[in-house]
Amino acid sequence: MDVRPLKISGAWVFTPTRFADDRGEFLESFKADVVAETIGHRFALAQVNTSVSAAGVIRGVHFADVPPGQAKYVTCTSGAVLDVIVDIRVGSSTFGEWDAVLLDDVDRRAVYVAEGLGHAFCSLKDGSVVNYLCSTGYNPGAEHGINPMDPALGIDWPRVGLDGLPLTYVLSEKDAEAPRLVDARESGLLPQ
Repeated sequence: MDVRPLKISGAWVFTPTRFADDRGEFLESFKADVVAETIGHRFALAQVNTSVSAAGVIRGVHFADVPPGQAKYVTCTSGAVLDVIVDIRVGSSTFGEWDAVLLDDVDRRAVYVAEGLGHAFCSLKDGSVVNYLCSTGYNPGAEHGINPMDPALGIDWPRVGLDGLPLTYVLSEKDAEAPRLVDARESGLLPQ
């Protein structure tokens, strides 16, 4: 498994070695020892979430209160998404910056997102399936969002899907009404 850090501290891309033959393909999509060596501690798995999204669906930017926070190991098992990690940690040298990785059912990459970072993605194909291994369970009172369309973030969302057709963005009401980064910071919502 190849591991590469992203420009946001606390985020890595894991690219598995794939073994293909006339039967299909085999790969190790998650290796606890590799993840632990990379992040510096054991990844505690508390919950696995799955989302299925139409092309153009944007989910996020989501994050959880720290402590305890919620780390995620994210894969796209079918279809493709542009996965985005946003540094929302007040005081971080990369505060307000983002990085992105294509997650798809071809290269089978995964992204690790540490506690305190924001996470979002845009589906590039109808029926894209994203799995999230989460270090803590869902806690609605401790989960928050930043508006993914906030101009201050300047996320370069894809304009076309894998089929070459223009994407029409679809956001949940919660994500569309989420505060801008500056408002979340001023309200004390963001992790330090």
